[in-house]
Amino acid sequence: MRKLNTKHFLFVKHFFLTFDKNFQLSAMQKLLSIPLSVIYYLLFSMTLLIFHPIQWVCFNFFGYNAHKKSVDLLNFFLVVDTYILGTTYKFENLNYLPENKPLIIVSNHQSMYDIPAIFLFMRKFHPKFISKVELGKGIPSVSYNLRHGGSVLINRKDGKQSLSIIKKLGEYIETNKRAAVIFPEGTRSKTGKPKKFAENGIKILCKSSPSAYVVPLTINNSWKMAKWGTFPLGLGSKLIFTIHKPISVKDTPFDELFSQTECAVTEAITFY
Repeated sequence: MRKLNTKHFLFVKHFFLTFDKNFQLSAMQKLLSIPLSVIYYLLFSMTLLIFHPIQWVCFNFFGYNAHKKSVDLLNFFLVVDTYILGTTYKFENLNYLPENKPLIIVSNHQSMYDIPAIFLFMRKFHPKFISKVELGKGIPSVSYNLRHGGSVLINRKDGKQSLSIIKKLGEYIETNKRAAVIFPEGTRSKTGKPKKFAENGIKILCKSSPSAYVVPLTINNSWKMAKWGTFPLGLGSKLIFTIHKPISVKDTPFDELFSQTECAVTEAITFY
C-alpha cells in the first residue's frame, strides 16, 4: 500500500510540475506577444490602408489583370506582416492542381489568416471566395476586393439568395477557368476541430461548373494564431496547407465526391 501511495504521489507531483512549467511558458509567450501583436496590427492596418487606393486605381483605370496583381501584392504583404509573430507557411502538393481547369477548392476554416495565404500561394488559379455580406463594406482593401475582384457575398439569412449567388460563381469559374474557394463548415473552428460539412454550396458549384475539379484542402495550425482571441495573437504558429488529389466532377457521383472530399480534408487535420 505504501509503494502504491508513493507512486501516486510521484505521479501527481510530476503532473503539477509539468503543468506549472507549461503554464509559466504560456504566460511568458502571452506577455511577449503583447508588443509583437501591437506591431503586427499596425503593419496590418497600414497594409490595408495603402492598398485600398492602389486597388481602386488599378481596377478603374487598368482593369481586372492590373487589379489582380495589386491584390496579389496586397496578400504578399499581409502574409509577410505575420512574420513578426514568428508565423511560417507551408503549402504541400501544389503540383496536384490541374491548369486551365475550373477548380472548386473545399477547405476547413480555422482563422482569418487562412485567406491571405490561399490568395497568395494559389494566385496562379485566381481564387474567388464565398464570403458573408457583412464583409462587403467597411474594411479597407478587403471589402473592395470582395466587391470587385470576382468573389461573391452571400446573406446567410437568405438561403435562396445565397444559392443563387453561388450558382453565378460556379458559372463564372466554368467560363473563366478559375477557382472558387468554399468553407463548408460555415464558420471558423476556434480549436481546429472540424465541424460537419454542409453540402448545398458544393453541390451548386458542381452543377454550375461540370468540367471542374474539386480540390480538398486541409489547413492545420491556423487556429493557434487566435488561440487567445484577437489580442494578443499566438506566436510561432506553423501553418500547413495540404492539397489532396483533385476529384473530377463529371466523372464522380456527387454523394461519392462529397464523402471523399470531407474525409480527405478532415482526416488530415492534426491536434497538437
